[in-house]
Amino acid sequence: MTNTVTPATAQSASAKNVVLVHGGFVDGSGWQGVYNILKKDGYNVTIVQNPTTSLADDVAVTRRAIDEQDGPVVLVGHSYGGVVVSEAGSDDKVKSVVYIAAFAPAEGESVSSLIANPPAGASVPPILPPVDGFLFLDKAKFAAAFAADVDAKTAAFMADSQVPWSVQALTGAVTHPAWKAKPSFYLVASDDHMIPPPAQRLMAKRAGSTVVETGGSHAVYVSKPQVVADLIEKAARAK
Repeated sequence: MTNTVTPATAQSASAKNVVLVHGGFVDGSGWQGVYNILKKDGYNVTIVQNPTTSLADDVAVTRRAIDEQDGPVVLVGHSYGGVVVSEAGSDDKVKSVVYIAAFAPAEGESVSSLIANPPAGASVPPILPPVDGFLFLDKAKFAAAFAADVDAKTAAFMADSQVPWSVQALTGAVTHPAWKAKPSFYLVASDDHMIPPPAQRLMAKRAGSTVVETGGSHAVYVSKPQVVADLIEKAARAK
């Protein structure tokens, strides 16, 4: 694991701007722990609030955040956010892409296609039938599936504050995945019950990512912010 950089080092790093992109069922507030560490270490941090209504809408919001930066950007996506950063990461300002227990699709792939054939024995996420084209997780099963290593009160709040995730967003396909042209980094959460760890490892290998693996749930960005921040800072410093 990398060491945390000092503010002075961060300011002289190859990239000082970090853009964080959340996934489905949640909003950007879960990044607070990672945000606090990166800010302390001297980075400029922007948290995207995607509507999760369609891939095109979410990419547009993310690209606006990238446009606001004054230099090279490390673009970070969790879960479905990995699809968003794969598409938005082709922007010239993006120096590298970081996947946190995320989908890392190839050209023409979407969340729907990537989850169509889960590995044998993989956990089945407790996604309820769509209502008006939007999905939720079963609140009673949310903690076990999404946030098993998050404290109970926070996990309950996450379950009760779910953001509706559009079926359209799941079917949005990537055209030119950023990892084909940009350095990529991947944090595998080995206790994930939403995206099977074997699938995470395969996607990371296919992308040629620099990989770190840690014990953690799908909400590893909430439960282990230091591990996540360390990988982001590694990406920022990389030449």
